[in-house]
Amino acid sequence: MSGHSKWATIKHKKAAVDARRGKVFTKLIRELTSAARMGGGDADSNPRLRTAVAAAKTANMPSDTIQRAIKKGTGELPGEVYEEITYEGYGAGGVAILVDVLTDNKNRTVAEIRHLFAKHGGNLGETGCVAWMFARKGLITLNTNQIDEDTLLELVLEAGGDDIKTEADAYEIVTAPEAFEDVRSILEQKGLTFDVAEVTMMPQNTVQVEGKQAEQVLRLMEALDDQDDVRKAHANFDISDEVMAALAS
Repeated sequence: MSGHSKWATIKHKKAAVDARRGKVFTKLIRELTSAARMGGGDADSNPRLRTAVAAAKTANMPSDTIQRAIKKGTGELPGEVYEEITYEGYGAGGVAILVDVLTDNKNRTVAEIRHLFAKHGGNLGETGCVAWMFARKGLITLNTNQIDEDTLLELVLEAGGDDIKTEADAYEIVTAPEAFEDVRSILEQKGLTFDVAEVTMMPQNTVQVEGKQAEQVLRLMEALDDQDDVRKAHANFDISDEVMAALAS
């Protein structure tokens, strides 16, 4: 898989561990509230909310907490209004990074994001400096021991998916954003489970980084992921499996 996809898988596994300590509940609640505010409180007709609900359930968030967050978004309960902003910048080695945030105080957030970039060998840039390097895509990854490649390819293409890549023990499925829900749904119906299932910003090209630069990039991505206001961080780095595993452990 690409560095972007490998990091997404690591991040989701890390989130499952963090969830046991309640660490990710704040982000999940914000996402539930914002998704409901933007697209309504019915998960069946609101794909972003459906994804948020699935993530919350995976993190073992209580159902009443999920429903309260959704009702805050629909206005049935009072709650914070979060602004959605995307920041752009560069990590070590010229790696392009997009940072999606949900914040109730953008001055505080941009100061914290700028500090994290500087601390880990990068710099925050101007709007538009790296966004052109990314395309909005659906991304699903799953272990190869669940299904053979030919069967999976047939299912994905029938549902409107674009491509499958196989590397080591994982399949990486890429879809157009509008086909993501159809592909995910048909795979779920077949009983498949995913390491990653999200609509994300995928890089159109990658930058290979090694050594200290690789460490700085991963530490920056980890720091961004840990920042409460950050919804998602996307980057175009490529790091070898060995280095990625060693630095992410």
